[in-house]
Amino acid sequence: MPSDTRTAAPSAGEEGAARRARAAVSPADPAAERRRARRSRRYRRDVRWSPYVLIAPFFLFFLAFGLFPLLYTGWASLHRVELGTPTDMEWVGLRNFSRLLDDDFFWNALRNTFTIGVISTVPQLLMALGLAHLLNYRLRGSMFFRVAILTPYATSVAAATLVFVLMFSRTDHGMINWGLGLVGIDAVDWQNGDWTAQFAVSAIVIWRWTGYNALIYLAAMQAIPKDLYESAALDGASRWQQFRHVTVPSLRPTILFTCVVSTIGATQLFGEPLLFSQGASPTGGSDHQFQTLGLYLYEQGWFNQHLGRASAIAWTMFLILVLIGLLNWVISRRIRRNA
Repeated sequence: MPSDTRTAAPSAGEEGAARRARAAVSPADPAAERRRARRSRRYRRDVRWSPYVLIAPFFLFFLAFGLFPLLYTGWASLHRVELGTPTDMEWVGLRNFSRLLDDDFFWNALRNTFTIGVISTVPQLLMALGLAHLLNYRLRGSMFFRVAILTPYATSVAAATLVFVLMFSRTDHGMINWGLGLVGIDAVDWQNGDWTAQFAVSAIVIWRWTGYNALIYLAAMQAIPKDLYESAALDGASRWQQFRHVTVPSLRPTILFTCVVSTIGATQLFGEPLLFSQGASPTGGSDHQFQTLGLYLYEQGWFNQHLGRASAIAWTMFLILVLIGLLNWVISRRIRRNA
């Protein structure tokens, strides 16, 4: 039989190798080389500068609405300047700060801020820790409860405060006084009393932020290794003992974080006491009984029109927050060292 003289067709790999070999032998196209060089330069510039372009909007907004107001407020705190004529500044040095030391209303606002912060933060975090502990176990409809406890945080401050104003109404039509009347207790004038007004404002803060902190604690609890609970159960520890000796020690950094954040929020408290007072007055009640630092700053700057003094109050609040941050840093270092 005659032999088959047909040859096998070259494979795709062989054709690609042949093209590369011809390209290596043939002289390079100058136009193609220039295009490749331009693409290479664009690629290097893109890799080098794209991250800065992507984060530039944040820094631009921070410079415009964060750093510049902070520096300008610090400069204004060293001058006598009024709201009606913000460009007319008279240098007074630290006079605005020294006046705060002799201002009884400033110390009253600082004291109210501290007491409201304590009354609202301590029960809030304890309740959040308990709710997170309950949600950490397998419950039917746990996802519903997790969403439900976050609902107050998503509620408007104005809407929540107005509802609590109706609840704490000094008349018998208020829900709280109505409930007290059922057990034989006389109606309480919540807004005009010192401690009662601060308790009512704190109740708004507790209602709004307990669920938020509970979810933070829940996320931290779910990160605790299950082996620790199993070992404690094998040693005969009850659920309460597991909570005390396993859960709480493991949550120390998270508890410290929520304490610091809640303290910062209490220092800046503004919306709740403003709307709780009649007519949204910045005085914080008829006798300044629940006026916070935020309300006092608002009163000085926008009602009394003393922007220099308001700037000094703002920087005083900033320095207080810096001290809180330093305290947090020191405690965190000690916790990590002991761990």
